[in-house]
Amino acid sequence: MQFHRALATGADPEAACREVAASLRAALGPGPIDLAFVFAAPRYGLAIDRVPVLLQDLLGARAIVGCSAAAMGDEVQVLEGNRHGIAVLAGRMPGATIHTVALATADLPSPDAPPAQWRALLPTTPSPHTGFVVLTEPFHFDTRALIGGLDFGFPGVPKIGGIASGSRHPDGHALFCGRTTHRAGAVLVALSGDVGLTTVSSQGCRPFGRVGRVTAAGRNRLLQIDDRPARAFIEEQLDGLSESERDAVHQSPLLLAITPDPFATSDPGDGEFLVCNILGVDQHGELVVAEHLPAGRTFRLLLRDESGTVDDLRARLRPHVHRHAGALQFRCLGRQGPDHAAFAQACPGVPLAGFHCNGEIAPTGGQTHLHAFSAVYALFHRRGEA
Repeated sequence: MQFHRALATGADPEAACREVAASLRAALGPGPIDLAFVFAAPRYGLAIDRVPVLLQDLLGARAIVGCSAAAMGDEVQVLEGNRHGIAVLAGRMPGATIHTVALATADLPSPDAPPAQWRALLPTTPSPHTGFVVLTEPFHFDTRALIGGLDFGFPGVPKIGGIASGSRHPDGHALFCGRTTHRAGAVLVALSGDVGLTTVSSQGCRPFGRVGRVTAAGRNRLLQIDDRPARAFIEEQLDGLSESERDAVHQSPLLLAITPDPFATSDPGDGEFLVCNILGVDQHGELVVAEHLPAGRTFRLLLRDESGTVDDLRARLRPHVHRHAGALQFRCLGRQGPDHAAFAQACPGVPLAGFHCNGEIAPTGGQTHLHAFSAVYALFHRRGEA
């Protein structure tokens, strides 16, 4: 199994594709490429539709998937500020079976559908699936419904990916599947055979204060925490911060750490947790959050922690040094810190490409979730070698 990554800039998508293809061909040599992940800047406008077609012609890849990206990069550099650019991770995967599928909202089974209907979204394979890479767009498609259904239909199989970024308009994002560009829906890569997929996640935040339990809530408004007004709970936790930590609160928004299991009683700051945005505190002292947290759910407050982010990522990647042929990075647009450099230090020689997402898809606590302020990694290897 062999991967290589390539990155090119420039306002002409054809020239950028030729530069990327030349780099990939020089590294991988002649012959067909099995799979290419492509991330392209939406600044190309309608010309972004040409990107998968050009790369298909130049590379002869058996499968191409990708999406639009506000920022993209590899283990060496990141193209930020919505610049013109294309990043590609391509590889040869002998013995692997690769299926790519484009899905629309209408293709998804109902919430009451049995697992067999979710499995029917994909072609049958002679061997069990070993991993899924999922890319969606943010305006028209229910990402949570898809990943929940995939968990139902394919339990225990890792799923990882991200939501396309770079546009504020409902039809401004792009998803690539083969030579075709889609403006809505999702694209899915299903892997089986002699290929394994390992996932690594880093939240990039540090819990503080004590654990709180929601005792009264209305949809995404937390009315009472520990039988007290939500605002009183928040103020109590903030009072315990140091001066430098209070400065950090003023510079970036607070977040919530939530246990992946809604019935868990453990501290959501111990080990892995889900990150939830706090949208504000209204005039009634109610805490407005980006999720529906019913009464009984436990959480802790979070601070963004750039220095701790890098250390956490290195620690999580360290067990995977030299065990993988290639990697994808899906990183939140709002996350801080040089994640690409941390990856290069932790996994030297492993080619990496990826993009900054509107949300990251990765497993936590045995189920697949949509994350925020995280960096998640898909690490490819031969089956059984991780």
